[in-house]
Amino acid sequence: MNLNDLATPLADAIVNEVWRLRFDLHQIDGARVVDCGVSAKAGLEAGRRLAEVCLAGLGEVTITRGDASLFDGPSVVVRTDHPLAACMASQYAGWAIEQQVADETYFAMGSGPFRAAAAREPLFEESTLAPFAEKATHVVGCLESSSLPPAEVCQELAEKCGVAAKDLTLLVAPTNSQAGAVQVVARSIETALHKLHELDFDLSRIESAWGSAPLPPVAGDTMTGIGRTNDAVLYGGHAVLYVRGDDASLAEVGPQTPSSASPDHGRPFHEIFQDYDNDFYKIDKLLFSPAMITLVNLDTGVTHRFGGYEPAVLAQSFGAETLTSS
Repeated sequence: MNLNDLATPLADAIVNEVWRLRFDLHQIDGARVVDCGVSAKAGLEAGRRLAEVCLAGLGEVTITRGDASLFDGPSVVVRTDHPLAACMASQYAGWAIEQQVADETYFAMGSGPFRAAAAREPLFEESTLAPFAEKATHVVGCLESSSLPPAEVCQELAEKCGVAAKDLTLLVAPTNSQAGAVQVVARSIETALHKLHELDFDLSRIESAWGSAPLPPVAGDTMTGIGRTNDAVLYGGHAVLYVRGDDASLAEVGPQTPSSASPDHGRPFHEIFQDYDNDFYKIDKLLFSPAMITLVNLDTGVTHRFGGYEPAVLAQSFGAETLTSS
C-alpha cells in the first residue's frame, strides 16, 4: 500500500475539474498548488473531495441530512475499512509546518499522504504506523492555512518528502471556507483513533469505522472557524469503531474516550483555545475526540457506547439563531 500513489489520481481528477469544483490552480516553484478556498470559491463538493484526498482514497465522505435535534443542517459522514492507514497515517493533521520567509512566518497544519513520505513525526516510529512510512515518486498534501505557501515552503516540503517540487501537489484551504470546514469536520473517526492512541489502545484491533459530525455555518474569520469546526466534533461528533478482542479492555478504555473525559469539556472551543494562548499543543489531549464513541466488538457481538451530544454548546458555538426555525 502506497498512500501517495492512492491519492495522486484523486488529486489529478480535482485538477482536471478545476472549473466545476471552483478551485484555482497555481504553479509555485514547480509545485502544483490548488487553492481550495484561500481566494477560490470552492464549495461543498470541493470539500468532500478534499477530505477524501486527506484519507488517501481509503475512505468515503458524504454530506447528508443531520440530526435535527442536534443541529438542523447538514452532517459530514465518513466511513473506512482501513482506519489506521486512512486516518492516522494520512488524514491526521500531525505535521505543523512553520517556516520563516523574509519578514513573515508561514504556518499551516499539514495532513494527507505526504506525511507518510516525510515520516517526520514520532508517530511513524511506532510499530503500528512504521509500516506506512513510504518512499514516493510523487506526493500529495493538504494544508489548513489562510494563505498559499510561498516558493520557499514548497521547496522545503518537497525536499522533506524526498521528491522534486514538480512532483508535489498541495491542496490549501482555510478553516473558514466551505471546503476547509468540510475537510476538518470529516475527522470524527480520526479524532477517535487519535484519542485511543493517546490512551495506549492497540489501534490494530480496529477493522472498520464510521463517523459523523454536523457541518457548521462557515465562519467569518479563522479563529471562529477553528472554534466551530472543533465544536462540531467535540459536541456533535459520533464515531462507531468495529474492533476485535476482549470486552473488558473496551469497557475500561471507553469512558476515557469521548471528549467529556476532559475537564475542559463543556465550553465552546474558542474559549478554551484563548485560555491556552491559542496554542493547540497546550490544550488537554483528552479533549480532542468525538462527543460519542461506540465500540462494536466483532468477536463477541457486544456494543459499548460512551459519551453524549451537547446541543446547547453547539448552539452557542454555531450561533443560536442558526438553530431557531423562522
